[in-house]
Amino acid sequence: MSGVTCSARIIFTLAALPAVALAQRPTVWIGPPGVENGKSLRAMFEHPEQWQQTRGMIDGLLYADHNMRQFSDEELRGWFSEMRDWKLRLSLELGAVKEWGVTGDIPFNRQRPMWDRLQSLGGRIDTIAMDEPFLCVRKRLNKPDAYAVEETAKFITLVRQNYPDMRIGDIETYPSIPIADHQWWIENLNRALRERHVRELDFYRLDVNWINFTVQQTGSWKELKQLEQYCRARHLPFSLIYWPSDLPLMKRLQRFGESTWYISIMRQAQDYVAVGGAPDEFVIESWVGEPAASVPETADWTFTRSVRDLVERFVGKSY
Repeated sequence: MSGVTCSARIIFTLAALPAVALAQRPTVWIGPPGVENGKSLRAMFEHPEQWQQTRGMIDGLLYADHNMRQFSDEELRGWFSEMRDWKLRLSLELGAVKEWGVTGDIPFNRQRPMWDRLQSLGGRIDTIAMDEPFLCVRKRLNKPDAYAVEETAKFITLVRQNYPDMRIGDIETYPSIPIADHQWWIENLNRALRERHVRELDFYRLDVNWINFTVQQTGSWKELKQLEQYCRARHLPFSLIYWPSDLPLMKRLQRFGESTWYISIMRQAQDYVAVGGAPDEFVIESWVGEPAASVPETADWTFTRSVRDLVERFVGKSY
């Protein structure tokens, strides 16, 4: 499970090719592994020629905001300049209600110095993705769902007031949170925002532990499709993270190899498109330390190769 208990990430977004034509092409965000002092992201900026085709297929890059401390001002200033040239947007994954910030104002005040630092270096923050506030309140803080609504609305209000141009969305888990509860959460959080005269969520993102469909016989892609339809009916962009949910199990069973990441995200994409799944945003993201290499896009099993192939196969040719 992705957790910002958790771990923050920077994500590049990928949008999926819908089974039914949408008004515009889905967006694509990618989030390379943040381990080993950010070696994957460093390699991508140090060798831009090694993922040129992939860059032309994506819309943005996503990373955990706390992991931005891995990089110097000089590095970031140069990278942000390159991102502007490449027309890639920046997204941060961060906490809104966490064990280390149990009310919405605490995470806001703790994290905004990093946002200001990045923007002072030329990094325009297009999007922030809140990392599982609903799940955290339920599973870690053991407080009522209404508390999650109130404190998450407080966090969003502070962001909207101080950074009005940022898009804000939420990440939550499935099937650990049932579909009906996701719908309750969306309705009540957006209602709380309207009551505060604040713009509602800009997207809703699912972190799906899809191996549980088989191992624990809980949840299904068909059921998840219902949430996609629910979001679309409310004009709320539906965002889906592509990641190897089976990787921890394969490691325990000693069935893990350098190809596991690639094979697993392709399996997820195939399974979801088979039930007519068509997210408005594809987010190809790793917080599991894999793949070991991010470039080149022409080598087997690298992160950028997996992005290139998934977009080509499942997002379509409109990039």
